[in-house]
Amino acid sequence: MSKTYRAVLAGTGSIGDAHVRAIDSTGGRVELVAAMDIDATRVRDFATRSKIPQTFTDYAAMLAAVRPDLVIIATPPATHAAMSIAAMEAGAWVLCEKPLCASLDEFDRIAAAEDRTGRFTACVFQMRFASSTAHLKRLVGAGQLGRPLVGVCNTLWYRDPGYYAVPWRGRWDTELGGPTMGLGIHAMDHFLHLLGDWAEVRAIAATLDRAIEVEDVSMALVRFANGATVSMVNSALSPRQETYLRLDYQKATVELTHLYAYTRDNWKLTLAPPAQDDGLLQAWQSFPPDVGSTHGAQLAEFIADFDAGRRPLTSGAEARRTLELLSAIYKSAFTGEIVRAGTIRPGDPYYAAVHGDRPHPAGPGPSA
Repeated sequence: MSKTYRAVLAGTGSIGDAHVRAIDSTGGRVELVAAMDIDATRVRDFATRSKIPQTFTDYAAMLAAVRPDLVIIATPPATHAAMSIAAMEAGAWVLCEKPLCASLDEFDRIAAAEDRTGRFTACVFQMRFASSTAHLKRLVGAGQLGRPLVGVCNTLWYRDPGYYAVPWRGRWDTELGGPTMGLGIHAMDHFLHLLGDWAEVRAIAATLDRAIEVEDVSMALVRFANGATVSMVNSALSPRQETYLRLDYQKATVELTHLYAYTRDNWKLTLAPPAQDDGLLQAWQSFPPDVGSTHGAQLAEFIADFDAGRRPLTSGAEARRTLELLSAIYKSAFTGEIVRAGTIRPGDPYYAAVHGDRPHPAGPGPSA
């Protein structure tokens, strides 16, 4: 008989509803037994609406009282690392919202806690878990599209000044970064999942139109280990919002256009001229049953990993690779250097903080 995992949710803001839906989709494999928030009224209202039996305003007290199997963390970003470590030390596995932590230094502390406790912390990167992404990876792995050559990874979103009026947003010490760290992280992680290891980065970042200390736009040119060259744009300033991934392989172009989630209908394949490869077209059209890029899709995989006692996909080296890319984008943008994979190490200010403890990115600022 399959085990039912007892879960708690830390943080009952807007993303909490997505986690409740994900738990409901597990068919009883996960039971949400408690929720915690520092706002007593908010957590009480959330628990009533979501039929959660216990509420807490103190995280340590919840861990001690409930002793959960799984902790889902959906609190403001600066709290993630310490809460993940505390959960593992209390015996739980962790599924934590992005960004997982503030720096490579914090990530390595999480990894050390994994080694010490035998538990795992995975980041919420639900874009990886759609069945259509697995389908594309199978075709690429079989060599049916040829080598990847050129790519585009754009997160063009819009966040108005009211969004940044929330006290913890727009600050390095609490939000941990701008659209690079908090918005584009999803598409960039998805892109790395599809394309593999990156090799070097050239980037710029600026604060152009929001009264915040973090960037509101960044742009990067990334060379991958397989030789592919990719442009990445992360914006909080784009009124026509779009998330766009494009991969130009030798035999076809694959495009994904969506905003916050996608299904197989969001993909497009264009075969390379002049010959039309009917075999590739048929293979592309043979999609598996459609599972979208939801929190539920990731939680289902996470539970399968829990059952098997194996490391979840978005933990360990895979999650670190994404954070290292973000750190390299900031370092290149703020120093003007080309940053190569593996070069941000202890002693580097960008290892201790993604922005290198720089007070403000380049750019004219909102008052210019």
